[in-house]
Amino acid sequence: MNVKVTYYLDVISSWCYWAEPAWAELKQRYSKMSVAFNWKIALLDETGMSKSRAQADWFYQRSGTIVRSPFMLNSGWMTHSQEYLPPNCVAEAAKDFGVADDRVRLALMAAAMREGQPVGDWAVSVAVAAKAAHLDAARLLKTAQSPDIEQRVRQTTAEFHALQVTQRPTFLLEDNIGDRAVLSGLVKVAPLVAAIDAMLEDAAAYASHAAHFGSPPPN
Repeated sequence: MNVKVTYYLDVISSWCYWAEPAWAELKQRYSKMSVAFNWKIALLDETGMSKSRAQADWFYQRSGTIVRSPFMLNSGWMTHSQEYLPPNCVAEAAKDFGVADDRVRLALMAAAMREGQPVGDWAVSVAVAAKAAHLDAARLLKTAQSPDIEQRVRQTTAEFHALQVTQRPTFLLEDNIGDRAVLSGLVKVAPLVAAIDAMLEDAAAYASHAAHFGSPPPN
């Protein structure tokens, strides 16, 4: 692949919810091109979460109007936890069952922020995910609660923090000639398309030059 796009998210992040249409459009737009897409968990902590439903509703009103949404998100999922391991670990665990696409994440997001389901409860998150991906709920729960899955989501969260950004979503773009771009907090597709197109053009130019001139002369 000439370009790799990594999407850092938390399943209960409202801005990640609003970024999902852009993510889907990118995957469709570049489906026949040399662009690889992957998502990773970047857990929110108490510094990045609302402290009450009233506060969450205020933020939902702001973000909803910014993206011109015809509906308001539902804060009924909140249980005042410092972090929400269940929905994030369940989404990550689904990868171990061959479900690495967006189905489980999207189902969990909708259950939380559209329906107000308490996805901070393991049983609720597992039920939503198992239904969305046709997985065995008991096996999914066991895997999601395993130390390996928690270690994975904490590792990818550490990767996110190493980028020295604070906003989810964050998109890390890398190409095969060593370029990197980090777009943090943006939920619209246009800047992502511009960056990916620029990287693809540069990668193609390097490939053309290599075809004509080969490797650089030795020192």
